[in-house]
Amino acid sequence: MSAEPKRGVVIAIDGPAGAGKSTLARALALELGLPYVNTGLMYRSVAAGALREGADPRDGAALADLARRLRFSIEEGSPPALRIDRGPGGQELTGADVEGVVSAVARHPEVRSVLRAEQRRLGAAGSVMEGRDIGTVVFPDADVKLFLRAEPEERAARRQSERGSDDPLLARALERRDALDARTNPLVPSSDASVVDTTGLGPDQVLDEVLALVREITGGGQPGRG
Repeated sequence: MSAEPKRGVVIAIDGPAGAGKSTLARALALELGLPYVNTGLMYRSVAAGALREGADPRDGAALADLARRLRFSIEEGSPPALRIDRGPGGQELTGADVEGVVSAVARHPEVRSVLRAEQRRLGAAGSVMEGRDIGTVVFPDADVKLFLRAEPEERAARRQSERGSDDPLLARALERRDALDARTNPLVPSSDASVVDTTGLGPDQVLDEVLALVREITGGGQPGRG
C-alpha cells in the first residue's frame, strides 16, 4: 500500500451490509466535495464477471486475473464516483446471482490484493471510501475512520428496501453473508475508528452526526473544499 502515498483527505467508512455505509458515504462526499468510492461494487463486478464467463468462484488465480482486466476510474459527477469499464454495471451488480457468490469471490487473497491496490490508487488523492476493510487495510492512514453498525433486524429491513423486496429470506441471506465475510475480515472497528450506531436514525440524522465528528477530528475545517 505504501507504493501509493496518500495525497488528499481520506474518510474511511467500514461496517456490515445494511448499516447505511453507501447512503452516508455518497451524502458525505457530496457535502465535502470529495470523490465517492464504493468498494463493494468492485468486488461485485468481479463476481458478475465470473458468472458471465463461467469462472469457478473457488479459483482465486482466475478471479484475480479477471479483476486485473477490469478498469476502475473516478467519473465526474455530483459527487464524482466510481466508474467500472470492461465490466457489467447497474442492476446486474445487485442481482440475486451476484449476491449469492460475491462473498466467495471476495474471500480470495489474490482478488483482495488486486482490488485493494486499485482502491488505494483511486482514493489516495482524497475520497470518501466505504467497504469492509478500508480503515484497517486500504487506508490505515485515513484522516477520519468511521465504523457504522446497526441492529440485524434494521439492517435486513434496509436491504429489503434497497432491493425492492419483502422476502423474509433476505434476513437469513444477510446472516449467511455476515458469517462468510467474517471469515475473510473480522468485522470489528479499528482502535482509532469512531463508531456510529445508525439503528433508528434516518439518513439526515446520521449525516449530521458524522459531519460533526468529521469537523471535530479535522479541527473544524471542511475537507475537500480548500
